[in-house]
Amino acid sequence: MSHNRGFTLIEVLIALLVFGLIATAAAEVGGNYINSFERIRDKTLAGWVADNRINDLRLQDELPGISENSEDTEFGNFRWQVTTRVIATAEPTMRRVEVTVAKYPETQSDPFAVHTLAAFLGDS
Repeated sequence: MSHNRGFTLIEVLIALLVFGLIATAAAEVGGNYINSFERIRDKTLAGWVADNRINDLRLQDELPGISENSEDTEFGNFRWQVTTRVIATAEPTMRRVEVTVAKYPETQSDPFAVHTLAAFLGDS
């Protein structure tokens, strides 16, 4: 007499529960990886945009005047808002420049700040 023995219903349910927990954890790790990638990508691109703006100011023949302005630009297939603040210093031949780069999300109209870079420019 042979007894065919298979899994019981309880064993199958426990196996499904374990598999479900592992699948949920794997999906969460994958989602976190994608979010981290997007944050690093945005931070890197925003850093390049800020560097470019400060280098544009460095290449000007004259020291920039004290001001604050914002302009939109396209870079890396994204739209960015670049805000440049030129601030006076105690030394009249130097300026502090702060560049804040904000990214326009695909679904919203208001940009969110991603990166800020500060530098000092001087008359040579």
